[in-house]
Amino acid sequence: EYRGLVKHTGGCHCGAIRFEVWASADLHVFNCNCSICTKKQNRHFIVPASRFKLLKGADNLTTYTFNTHRAQHTFCKTCGVQSFYTPRSNPDGYGIAPHCLDEGTVHSIVTEDINGKEWEKAMKEHKTIRDMSKP
Repeated sequence: EYRGLVKHTGGCHCGAIRFEVWASADLHVFNCNCSICTKKQNRHFIVPASRFKLLKGADNLTTYTFNTHRAQHTFCKTCGVQSFYTPRSNPDGYGIAPHCLDEGTVHSIVTEDINGKEWEKAMKEHKTIRDMSKP
């Protein structure tokens, strides 16, 4: 459906949450050092909301927010796994955990460190992150 992209599927550990996402087979993943990403080891790639579809489990999701309450840290009520969330940097998209994707569709992963401890400075200096959720 999306030229040059592949359909990845994934979900949480217990299977209550399932989703599909259209993205490159070669993923650009962010490794953020902010307080919550460090604690959760939240590495993620960003996609526009139009390329993400929750297939099942909406009623089994819960959300955690803090500080500015812009980021929506959604996770499974049963197993606690966060397979996707709405990042503060891209509230019009989703941050997808590549380790929650089913096997077989990812060709490569390039990881970029991002200084979430100094979020405002990092967003100002990063030239492309805010555009990653644009269709």
